[in-house]
Amino acid sequence: MHNDPELNPKFLGIISSDFVKVSDFLKEASYQIRKRAFSKFPIFVMSKSEIPIGTLLYEQGQLGNEWNYHASFVEEFVQRKLMENMEDFVGIFKDPDEYCCLFVLDPAFTNFTFIPYPEDL
Repeated sequence: MHNDPELNPKFLGIISSDFVKVSDFLKEASYQIRKRAFSKFPIFVMSKSEIPIGTLLYEQGQLGNEWNYHASFVEEFVQRKLMENMEDFVGIFKDPDEYCCLFVLDPAFTNFTFIPYPEDL
């Protein structure tokens, strides 16, 4: 399957069902990254294999999750030359208090996606 920038609904369901298991923890990590002035633009990398990007937060199975989650930020992506233009990315970045920026690494889909944090009940 080729890398399609449009996330198909079935794959979005797979990502969402795993994301909900760690979303509260990622929301807190996003807050801490911003509060401690590491970056205003936190990125969480989702993968099923080991990767050299960011800092591992949650391994597969740690919280019932099927994916690994790494904490990173836009500046690391630019430094590693994974992203050419920080300004364009910052222009599309959604409110980090409401949306999680995920960089999904999978053979079926490798791209950024913004997913809303579940609302507190």
